[in-house]
Amino acid sequence: MNGQENPAEDALILLRSRICDPSFVFTPFSDSPDSTYSKLKFMISSSVTEACNNSALLLGPRGSGKMAVLELVIRDLLAEHADMISVIRLNGLLHSDDNCAVKEIARQLCSEHQLLFSKMASFDDNSQFMVAMLRECKLAHKTIIFVLDEFDFFTQGKQRLLYSLLDAMQSVTSQAFVIGVSCRLDADQLLEKRVRSRFSHRKLLFLPPSKEDLQRLMEHILSLPVDMSLPHDYAAEFNAKLHLLKHILADERFKEIINALLNSDSTVEHLLRFLFHAVCQMDLESGFLSLDNFRTAMSSIQRQPKMEYLQDCFVLELYILVSMKRLEAKERNSYNFNSVMKAEYKGIHDAYQTSDYYARNAFEHLVQLELIGFMDNRGNNQPIEFRAVKLLISSHELYQGLKSYRSCPVRHSAETGGSMKVIDGPASFMGT
Repeated sequence: MNGQENPAEDALILLRSRICDPSFVFTPFSDSPDSTYSKLKFMISSSVTEACNNSALLLGPRGSGKMAVLELVIRDLLAEHADMISVIRLNGLLHSDDNCAVKEIARQLCSEHQLLFSKMASFDDNSQFMVAMLRECKLAHKTIIFVLDEFDFFTQGKQRLLYSLLDAMQSVTSQAFVIGVSCRLDADQLLEKRVRSRFSHRKLLFLPPSKEDLQRLMEHILSLPVDMSLPHDYAAEFNAKLHLLKHILADERFKEIINALLNSDSTVEHLLRFLFHAVCQMDLESGFLSLDNFRTAMSSIQRQPKMEYLQDCFVLELYILVSMKRLEAKERNSYNFNSVMKAEYKGIHDAYQTSDYYARNAFEHLVQLELIGFMDNRGNNQPIEFRAVKLLISSHELYQGLKSYRSCPVRHSAETGGSMKVIDGPASFMGT
């Protein structure tokens, strides 16, 4: 079946490619003069056109689009000033060692300007070569842009690379722009005094998008073009149904999905992962997105290891977890295996005549699964039943785990709240 007979397949390919293309994703944010794209482009372009040195830091959480926006800016500037920009890219995870970093700079400079690169050159030789290239580029009215991803890793050690680079930029015979990218908001405070004094202290903060930005981004990504190979009628109908997304945030069902998405991770990267899953759930027969697609996508990206561990627990282990939760509800913040057995587990122990040996094994297994943990590292030589422990799962997680546990016995369900109200919610664990 070709694209004309089933345009939904072509639409699916197009939407997937859009989500995986950062330059397309961040295009809507390049229109506003207050966007990080506009601010960053102005800083770099002014340095290029005015032939001056500068430096800046791009700060924000992982997945907020720092590198994507930077690459979009560099792409646009290369299109406008093709012969006036040279880009050197380093990553702190690979080039945090000063010798390795300077050698990589020399290698990229040689590769771009078609020069011979010497692998045997020392740090001083490569540093002198870098300064000489900065001077030559200045004479040719060319700006070298140094992109230092994972910038905080370059601040480890003696910071010889940063000092050499920023010190060379103090001269009027060089022309460069240093851009550091980091998820640490205090990255500039990690610099030594001699390096900090040579830094421009320009910082751009990348914040998670607002709900309005999320809505605009979703419409930008999911709307089909009507002037391409897709049939015009299909694209128009797809977009007409999609326009409901403009007001879908008022829908309580979709609002729940978006709020859960933002509560877990509000970065652009997480949103794109969510949209990719939703698009992959699209029904090719109908050819349109539905609310169920987004609901299924939300459940697929919210992996909960603790919930998975609860599904693999034995009933005896669930009894122990519920007993510990009931102790915490009584404001017992410190307890151990013995106190759990005596206080809350005693009724079950007497009713079913369970052996302390199996209960202790179940307790140790919960520690291995990290559903419970020790309060501190003291008393490592003590038997496990005397060491203070705490629950590492919340009431809601325990409630959901019991609710989805198919073989959870009626007696056990009653123990969670003292009655048969298994599906009333997390409050049923409070031992009323």
